[in-house]
Amino acid sequence: MEALNASSGSGRFDHHEEKGIFEYFGWVYHLGVHSMGSDYHHLRFLFVKGKCVAMYKRDPHENPGIKPIRLGVVGPTLMVENLGQRRIANMDLYVIRISNRLDDSKKGDIACATATEAQRWMEAFNHAKQQAENDLSSGGDPREKLNQEELDLDHRNRHSVKRFGSGLRKLIRIGQGPEILSRQSSRTRTRSFSFDGFDKDQDVFEEHQWKCVRTMSGVRIFEDLTNYKINKSVLAKSVAVIDTSAETVLEVFLSIEREKRYEWDMLMCDIELVESFDGHYDVLYGTYDPKYLTRWNSKRDFIFSRQWFRGQDGNYTILQLPATHKKKPPRSGYRRTKINPSTWEIRNLNTPMGVDRQKCLVTHTLEIHSVSWFHWKNNNQNSKFERSIPYALLCQVAGLKEYIGANPSIQQKNATSARHANIAKSPVSSAKYEDDEVQDEFYDAITAYSSDEETYDHQERKAKPNNASPHTASNKISVPAAEIMRELDTSLDPIPLDVSGVHGSLRKGNDEKDTDCWTCPSCEGFKIRGKNYLKDNTKVIGGDPLLKLIAVDWLKVDKAMDRVALHPKCLVQLEEGKKLPFILVFNLQVPAKPNYSLVLYYASDRPIKEDSLLAKFVDGSDAFRDSRFKLIPSIVEGYWMVKRAVGTKACLLGKAVTCKYHRQDNFLEIDLDIGSSSVARRVIGLVMGYVTSLVVDLAILIEAKEEDELPEYILGAVRLNRLSIDSAVSWES
Repeated sequence: MEALNASSGSGRFDHHEEKGIFEYFGWVYHLGVHSMGSDYHHLRFLFVKGKCVAMYKRDPHENPGIKPIRLGVVGPTLMVENLGQRRIANMDLYVIRISNRLDDSKKGDIACATATEAQRWMEAFNHAKQQAENDLSSGGDPREKLNQEELDLDHRNRHSVKRFGSGLRKLIRIGQGPEILSRQSSRTRTRSFSFDGFDKDQDVFEEHQWKCVRTMSGVRIFEDLTNYKINKSVLAKSVAVIDTSAETVLEVFLSIEREKRYEWDMLMCDIELVESFDGHYDVLYGTYDPKYLTRWNSKRDFIFSRQWFRGQDGNYTILQLPATHKKKPPRSGYRRTKINPSTWEIRNLNTPMGVDRQKCLVTHTLEIHSVSWFHWKNNNQNSKFERSIPYALLCQVAGLKEYIGANPSIQQKNATSARHANIAKSPVSSAKYEDDEVQDEFYDAITAYSSDEETYDHQERKAKPNNASPHTASNKISVPAAEIMRELDTSLDPIPLDVSGVHGSLRKGNDEKDTDCWTCPSCEGFKIRGKNYLKDNTKVIGGDPLLKLIAVDWLKVDKAMDRVALHPKCLVQLEEGKKLPFILVFNLQVPAKPNYSLVLYYASDRPIKEDSLLAKFVDGSDAFRDSRFKLIPSIVEGYWMVKRAVGTKACLLGKAVTCKYHRQDNFLEIDLDIGSSSVARRVIGLVMGYVTSLVVDLAILIEAKEEDELPEYILGAVRLNRLSIDSAVSWES
């Protein structure tokens, strides 16, 4: 479903043919439950045009005049989630969930043959959502706006669709989609279209010092020189450019098909699935004969877990850790060994205009506890390291590179085609989509029961000079204080922020060595968009935050707690809190047993200036807030695997998890439900396992998309120093 320019239009997009119409269409499986309770998986032709979606039994291009069996619009509250891998009726599919952010009961699932197609359908639905948000913010047709805002969701359909395949625990072989989907791969038809690429660099300054120590078969081997100590564990990584898409590499890597792994993997060839969870996490058991790795003749076996997720920038991250499982106790004749903890990062690379071949950068990072590493990296060809498990792991990148290069059919299978045609020849007319009867949100249409049949935030890329460098950051330039203060009403005298009498349940630390506390970090470690970002992609170091962090609550709750600011024990309800011009309450809801809430309170010493970006955010629509509220995480100290899992890339929170907003009096509360995303739930679960040894910096900001909104500024920041789970307190109702 590749997005291509089919005309030389101006780049704007709307429902007018001459200014660009966006259409996506292709074959998918519609998953659900019959009225009698049995599961179904029907092959359907899906068509997305603008913000309207239709589903057919047959291809409308080949069957003119055919009526859709599902018809609806995408609204600004739509959520799209990749549910990961599923085996459905002996077919290997990727499942996507389309749901309503405001009503969890309204949801529907579709499935695709490959990760590539699943990702492009997610882009299609997110682009349709972006158009719905634009129409809502620009006013549009009042009747259409009313239909979206006061939509009567049919509660009779609440239980008509459930997550198909729930409870299935067998890992699928990625890339082996059903024959008809492979033959009729998803296609895209578009005019004047280009995706707004997310920043390819990180938004926190890199603390590692990587040095290339070896090259082999087009693969570079690096060593981290940070805290370098001889005879201690080191962090190493193998890096290579592979001539295919990131999705293709992901599918090949995750496949456990023995015959294929024999062609590229010298260690993990004979592996089997032990257990799989939610499509993004599985436990595997493997065996190998070490005679080619060591001089010992005893056979070895191992158990490891792996979890993978896709970031908003399109990059894939895979975490691998040694594990244990009750289904796989020690085996007679085998010596149980541990696989080194490692991470994989796979990201697509930009290719020059006119070049159709895709490329991606693959990085495999692992922890090595081998003294022989130091001899091997100095070109000692007879080193024992070449007969070790870490060496076999480092060679996996080279194996993938050579295997994919020698099998062009792997790339061709996942390739998609684009069709160029006149909009007038579209199988479904715009007038039909704009009919007054099309008022249902698509997740209602897709979940509705009928007798015969039992969704990349896109921002239009502005033209950039040919010599503009990729996203870069200046280490010297920071945001001037005057640019930050433009968000507040400077015509009024500031109110002293005397918070000596205001305390949250989590205490403020005395210094950086203090534990189980919070402090205010320097924001110089964060990179944000500079004044000329739209012209040269330059980022600058963050300056002082606009809002002051005055308190933090660390709460233990039975279930996710919304509207914390209205609780009588909350500082917002105290006299000191009511005197402040503005308070931003950021409620980070952590799913666990029990649940936790980390509540941050940020205050301003002046009222918010009218017509400022902050004012638009505070008093704007939820759709606008979702599209702009951004978080930059940074693990300052802690286990390197956690650092890799969390990353250092800015995340638009409203696009990743469910955010609820409550504006009242002098405050805005943002309730962030981490449990609403299976991927976020897995990552925070890993973080909670190491939380007592972590130092975490968080910066929140409002994304600037227009020239008059630049430069960006840090809205607020916090440093969490080695929190203790036991220090969380309970608020009695």
